[in-house]
Amino acid sequence: MGFKVENDDTMMTGINVAPLVDVCLVLVIIFMVTAPLLSEPALKVNLPKAKTQEGEEKDKITLTISAGGRFAVNEKVYTDEPAFLAGIDKALKEGFARLVVIKADEEASYGALTDAMQRAKESGATGITIATEQKKRR
Repeated sequence: MGFKVENDDTMMTGINVAPLVDVCLVLVIIFMVTAPLLSEPALKVNLPKAKTQEGEEKDKITLTISAGGRFAVNEKVYTDEPAFLAGIDKALKEGFARLVVIKADEEASYGALTDAMQRAKESGATGITIATEQKKRR
């Protein structure tokens, strides 16, 4: 009884890329789903309604002023106004962004809004914008 042994001298020279493509597509889908979740604001505020144009996306510093006396510079939250104003200085001096977008709650203190605008201008902001929600057209 003899066993026939096949001696296959051909080498495998190609790489199967189908599993690699499958993994890459799954990663792309995961990033697409999670990316909007990462852009949540530091504080939830009710913006005032106004007829405005849509702003274009640029490098910017976002200042948030809530009705409850809480403040945020980008994602860093402050509980008192002097620390908030110091945070504005720090953000403008350390970063490259010179455009400041202020998201102030409808019920927020008018004084806190004007103080934030003045501090941003003194710290080197070239443009200051107050964020509003689009008014519904009738």
